[in-house]
Amino acid sequence: MNDYANLEKCLDYQFKNKDLIVEALTHKSFKKPYNNERLEFLGDAVLNLIVGEYLYKKFPASNEGDLSKIRASLVNETGFTKLANEIKLGDYIYLSVAEERNKGRTKASILSDAFEAIMGAVYLEYGLEVLKPIILTLLEKSYDKINLDVLFSDYKTALQEITQAEFGSIPEYKIEASYGPDHKKEFEVSIWINDKNYGQAIGKSKKLAQQAVAKIALDTLKG
Repeated sequence: MNDYANLEKCLDYQFKNKDLIVEALTHKSFKKPYNNERLEFLGDAVLNLIVGEYLYKKFPASNEGDLSKIRASLVNETGFTKLANEIKLGDYIYLSVAEERNKGRTKASILSDAFEAIMGAVYLEYGLEVLKPIILTLLEKSYDKINLDVLFSDYKTALQEITQAEFGSIPEYKIEASYGPDHKKEFEVSIWINDKNYGQAIGKSKKLAQQAVAKIALDTLKG
């Protein structure tokens, strides 16, 4: 059995039921009578609720649409992988030999699912009031700022991490055109990875256009 002391220290939480943490860390490839999929389901639900409440209180002037966009940028595979890496969760997951060889410990899908499962396990033991500070502490550690810009801030970073791992290169952004008067300009940007075009997007600034096209490329690669 793994030594979970460091993981519990990172979470500032000690599990009463060690079987529950084993279940939360067991990937379906490990071929046990149990795996973390049910806890992942539960964790996803409570994370949506906790992050939703956090944003509701943090941004009293924001409308429902903006709050939904910010939450969607945090409560997703990329966001949960970021939080999983904050606590080095990949070190503790039980994987099959084949998945281990396939770099399963660094796969976003496996890390994010395990993170949801761990949070679901904490919720089962002590409920929302204990889980909430764990989540909020991790969010504050992982993000310098949480605002509407977070919607865009991680697409370029996430894409670069994937392209470096899979292709050994970073994306190249090219300004293809600009439209409109100086005070109301829009920019069309294309994205290239290893000399292959992965899409184009238009934004009200170069930065926004780059982030938009990075999301297109990210979705394409994940798809």
